[in-house]
Amino acid sequence: MAHPSFILKKAKNDQFYFVLTAKNGQVIAQSEMYTTKAAAENGIESVKENAPAASMDDQSEAA
Repeated sequence: MAHPSFILKKAKNDQFYFVLTAKNGQVIAQSEMYTTKAAAENGIESVKENAPAASMDDQSEAA
């Protein structure tokens, strides 16, 4: 399998989710659970479309 990749999976509870892998094959993100495969595929397309424009909101510091 080529990396980076979106890998669509089916959980034991019959819901769908995807993981995003880096060039080295390591999982760098995992989606929420979706009730349908089509919804999970839409989630992948959303990440592909929106991630390049995403900014970083560092909330690691205490307020």
